[in-house]
Amino acid sequence: MQIYTIASGSTGNCTLVKDGNTAVLIDAGISMKRIVAALKELGVMPEQLSGILITHEHTDHICGLNTILKHYEIPIFAPRTVANHLSWSIAGVDDYLTVLPPGQDYGIGELSVLPFRTPHDTPESVGYRLSGSAVFGFCTDFGHVTDEILEGLFGADAAVIEANHDLEMLKNGPYPIPLKRRILSDYGHLSNECCGRLAAELYKHGTQKIVLGHLSRENNIPSLARRCVSEALAAEGIDTEKDVILDVAPERDILKLYVGDESIC
Repeated sequence: MQIYTIASGSTGNCTLVKDGNTAVLIDAGISMKRIVAALKELGVMPEQLSGILITHEHTDHICGLNTILKHYEIPIFAPRTVANHLSWSIAGVDDYLTVLPPGQDYGIGELSVLPFRTPHDTPESVGYRLSGSAVFGFCTDFGHVTDEILEGLFGADAAVIEANHDLEMLKNGPYPIPLKRRILSDYGHLSNECCGRLAAELYKHGTQKIVLGHLSRENNIPSLARRCVSEALAAEGIDTEKDVILDVAPERDILKLYVGDESIC
């Protein structure tokens, strides 16, 4: 299984997962031009996509969909409330839209896809567990870790999880107080510290490759997020040089992760 984070952060999100002859995107929160260019760089034509999995309706996860559907016939998968939003906001999407209820497996090509609920400040939000030649968990945009998230991620060979903000940078930064409160709430975004605790639990349940995603440009720094999570792992006796591969998804560049060997670059 090959995983490529194409964009990750508050300005846009898009991840490609390839397994055998199946290729799917998770979210399309950047322009169609950037998505198509990244896909071609990775040897995938848009027409080869088996689908686009949508996590929730926020703009940084869906803004490229409207233009994509004007040029390509690609199936779109989303939970019910998200699908309803897409139905009234994007003309013609109903022709391509399939509802994926959280907690139920769905086959897309050679992949089994399981959506699971995440607590975020939107009517509905999900993460995804993709099972094929390996198991990959994707979970960003959530304010606290729930049992359903743990169930969705435990046993994954690799995972992208949120390390959105450093607490001190957020508290002392320029955001208005209401926005800070929203981010810090149980339905906001996960801090580096909370991400570190989650990463340690994932490792204990078999995850060998962890990518930190959806970092805030204003309230986090990749090196800081990595250090904080590394320290949380070390506190549990987990060596990030030997036991687990840990990296950070860039905001705009492509990060390549191959599950089944030791390659990450």
